[in-house]
Amino acid sequence: METLRLRGPRLTLREYRHTPEEVAALHAVHGDPETVRHLPFGVRDFEDCADQVELYLEAAEEEPRTHYRLAVDDPSGEPVGQAALTREDGHAARLGCVLRRDTWGRGYAGEVTALLCALGFETLGLYRLAARCDPANTASARVLARAGFRYEGRIRAESHRDGGWHDALQYSLLAPEWPGPPWAGPPRP
Repeated sequence: METLRLRGPRLTLREYRHTPEEVAALHAVHGDPETVRHLPFGVRDFEDCADQVELYLEAAEEEPRTHYRLAVDDPSGEPVGQAALTREDGHAARLGCVLRRDTWGRGYAGEVTALLCALGFETLGLYRLAARCDPANTASARVLARAGFRYEGRIRAESHRDGGWHDALQYSLLAPEWPGPPWAGPPRP
């Protein structure tokens, strides 16, 4: 497996390791009802998180690789969330992230989004990136707008969880529209 590591000014996105500490870090995110309330799945227990890490490692071995599930490390090296990029065809992918609740409000989601855009556009040579968020998750919508994503519309009944159907807002960004990561200097021509 090729080891992927993306570094921003404060955060690092990296491959998962199947250790009890990594599973516990993922569980701190996926096991928190407040953190997952806007996600298309419900609260996961520790065993579910262990199974997820195993799936992430298996997906990293696939050729060609289409799923990138990466741990998000804070400036101290502590895992505080998850970043995801999933190729949907030869030129497009969907991205997203989820962060531990005690890290919210620090600008981490914007940095993760920029790192995922760099992975998609610069490393993988994709043309289109898409992201979805719960209509009630206004913070995620703001992160996407700041990163240059454009609102495309509402997807009705996109997911089913907690006994009900939930809509999603769809955003996209094309390679020529991406100015590059905000810490990389002036926008590209």
